[in-house]
Amino acid sequence: MSSTQKLLAGCAAWALLASAGAASAMDKEWPIYGGNYANWHYSTLTQINKDNVKRLSFAWARSLGNAFSQETTPLVIGDTLFVTSANGPQYVMALDAATGAIRWKVELEMPAGVQQYACCGVVNRGVAYSDGMIYVGRLDGAISAFDAKTGEEKWTTEIVDYKQGSVITSPPLVVKDLVISGFGGGEYGARGYIVALDKKTGKERWKTWTVPGPGEPGNESWKGDSWKYGGGTVWLVGSYDPERNLAYFGTSNPAPWAAHVRGPNTSDYGPFTNKWTAATIAINPDNGAIVWGFQGTPHDAWDYDGVNELVLVDIDVTGDGRPDPVGLKADRNGFFFVLDRITGKALKADPFVYTNWAKGFDLAAQRPIEDPAKRPGLKKRAVDICPNLIGGKNWMPMAWSPDTKLVYIPANNLCMDMEDSEVEYKRGSFYLGKDFPTKPGPGGYLGELIAWDPVAGKKVWSIKEKWPFNGGVLATAGGLVFAGNYAGEFRAIDAKTGEILWKKQLGSGIHAAPATYEAGGKQYVVVAVGRSETIPGFLGEIGRQMIEAQPTGGMLFAFAIE
Repeated sequence: MSSTQKLLAGCAAWALLASAGAASAMDKEWPIYGGNYANWHYSTLTQINKDNVKRLSFAWARSLGNAFSQETTPLVIGDTLFVTSANGPQYVMALDAATGAIRWKVELEMPAGVQQYACCGVVNRGVAYSDGMIYVGRLDGAISAFDAKTGEEKWTTEIVDYKQGSVITSPPLVVKDLVISGFGGGEYGARGYIVALDKKTGKERWKTWTVPGPGEPGNESWKGDSWKYGGGTVWLVGSYDPERNLAYFGTSNPAPWAAHVRGPNTSDYGPFTNKWTAATIAINPDNGAIVWGFQGTPHDAWDYDGVNELVLVDIDVTGDGRPDPVGLKADRNGFFFVLDRITGKALKADPFVYTNWAKGFDLAAQRPIEDPAKRPGLKKRAVDICPNLIGGKNWMPMAWSPDTKLVYIPANNLCMDMEDSEVEYKRGSFYLGKDFPTKPGPGGYLGELIAWDPVAGKKVWSIKEKWPFNGGVLATAGGLVFAGNYAGEFRAIDAKTGEILWKKQLGSGIHAAPATYEAGGKQYVVVAVGRSETIPGFLGEIGRQMIEAQPTGGMLFAFAIE
C-alpha cells in the first residue's frame, strides 16, 4: 500500500477510532500536518513511553537557514522528512528521517518587500503531501507543488495578490484531487475566500468567499459596504471528515478591528453579526459550498480571530451512551466549544481560561452573553478585558488523546484595555482602529498548558508558564504529551497526571507543534525551534521582556531513545 493510500485509508477510518481507542496517526509516518485529517496531533507509536522517556537523547539537528520565528511541523513519508523554514530566505527541504542529512533543498524566491505584508511574522507551518507531490503555501500569495523525490517544481499558482496584505503561512488541505487553501490579511482589510486547485495542474477548480457580497446569504449582516474589506480570511489549517465529506476551516477577525465601522457601537448590534468572521465554517470540498457556519464571536470587537483548528472526535457529549460526531475548538475568545460537526450547533461552551468579556454562552440562542462594559467603542475605553487579543489560545495546535479522552491546550493568560478610533482603509496597510494595551491575567503567570476534559467541560491538570505564546502539542500512545514553551524548554509530560518526566533546554523559544515517527526501527520526536518577535510586538512591555528573554533560533532538533 502506498503512502497516499495509507493516508486516505487511515483518514477514512479515523471516525471509528475515538470510540474504539485505536490509533490515529498513520503507522510509522507523520503524513499530514495534524497527524490525521481530524487534526488530533496524536501518534500510536509507543517505543518512547513514560517508562523510558528519561533516556530520551539528542539524535540529530538541522539548521533551518535563518533565525526568524520557526513554526513548521515536519511531515514524514516513508524514510523522508519534509520541512520548511521561515522566510529570509525560505526553504523547503527533504531530509533523511533517521540522520537529518539533506536529500534536496529548494529556496522559494520571494519578491522584494513581501515581508511588510505579513502581519504576524514571515513564517511557514509546513507542507502537505499527496501522490508523490509536496505542496507549500508561500508568502507571495501562491501555492507551489514539488516532486517529493527530486524537489523539481511542477507548478506554482497565485491565489491572492499579496500586496493587499495577504500572505500564506500554513499548509493547504489536500482532499481527493484538490489542494484547498485560504490566506491571511484580516489585519489589512482583505476580504476572505478559499480556493481549490487541481492537485496535478494547479488550475483553479472553485473559489468561495467567506465574507458574503450582495445577493449572498449573510451580506445583510454587514453595515453598508463594510463587507468589501471585511476580513474573515482563512489562514490556518483545515480538518476533513471523509464520511460526511465536509472540510472545516476557521475564519479570522473581521476588519477593521474597530467594530463601529461594521455595525452599532454597543453589544446590542442587532443583525450586524458580520458573517462569516471569527467563525468555523464547514464546506463541501467538491464545490466549495458553505454547508454551515458557527460564530463564536459575532460582531467581534476584540480581535478574537476564529481561525483556531477544529479537532474532530466521536465522543458521548449528549449522555445517551452513544458517541456523537463533534468538533472541539479552543477559541481565542476563551470558550471551549463542542460543536455538532454535521449541523454546526454548539453543544457545549465552557470557558477554559479566565474570561470576562462575556458572562457565559447561551446555547439556546447560540451566541455569547456579553458584558456590555467590556465592549470597546469610539470614546469608550473598556478596561480589564480577558482574554487578550492573542487569545485564550492562539494558532499553536492542541492535541487530542483517544487514550485519556483529554485535549491538551497551549493557553495564554493575558488581558487588555481597548478603545476604538477612526480608521480608513488603505490597501496594503494595517486596518485596525484600536488602542489595546496588554495586562497580565490573574494569578501571576502568563501562559498555561491545560489538560481539558471536553465532556465534563473542566480542567484536569495544568502547568503554569512564565510566558504566553508557547508551543503546540503532541500526544502519543506511550502515555506522553510533548510540548515546548517560549522559555525554550522542550518537555515530555505524563498525559494523565501532568508530571514533567523529561525536559531539555533548546536555546530559543518553541512555537511549533512537535511530530513523531519511526525510521530504521527507531522512534524519533522532532521539533522546530525559533522564537517569535512579531507577536510580542503586539504585547507592549510584556512583549519586550519576552524578546529579551530568549535569543533567536532557527533549528530542527530530533530526539530518540539511545
